Amino acid sequence: MRIMVGSLVVTLALFGGMTAQTQQAKAAAPPTTSLVMDMQLKVMESQIVPAAEAMPADKYSFAPTSGEFKGIRTFALEVRHVAAVNFALFSAILDQAPPRGVVLAGATNGPDDLQTKEQIVKYLKDSFELGHKALATITEQNAVRPMDHPPLPLPYFNTRLALASFSCTHASDHYGQMVVYLRMNGIVPPASNGQPPANPGSSR
Repeated sequence: MRIMVGSLVVTLALFGGMTAQTQQAKAAAPPTTSLVMDMQLKVMESQIVPAAEAMPADKYSFAPTSGEFKGIRTFALEVRHVAAVNFALFSAILDQAPPRGVVLAGATNGPDDLQTKEQIVKYLKDSFELGHKALATITEQNAVRPMDHPPLPLPYFNTRLALASFSCTHASDHYGQMVVYLRMNGIVPPASNGQPPANPGSSR
């Protein structure tokens, strides 16, 4: 529920920043599959990129150890994993080969030479940039048309709409994990800053 409320607040903030003229133009434009999915991706991007930027560089190697956290990704690998899967999905939508080190299978985390916070955040941002380019190519005609080379051999997972939808679902899943890592290090996720307490009498 907390993440859902945060998503709504971010969405409202996105629209609130538009000029009246831009709002009128958006209202006049009929919704399309491409526009709807791109807005979903923008909301996800507006949460996960600031979260990646909020974690200090010296904490990028952090991974929880207490409880059932054996064999999990570090914060750095969480961010790299989201970006790598983004690249795989969006490259497939564009019908092009993904960048080096990207395979949509198993525990893909992108190229191993991505080590610094600066490199990893740029990799994440670049993956979303490719995402907006890919979603702009989705039309009502090709959204659910089976693709010639789908990245995963799953039923109903061979369409551009399926890949676009999963990109948001997947990123949201790992954003939730990143939030846990941030809070365990005393950092309030940027998307939660300034919001009212989720529970009466609680802090943020």
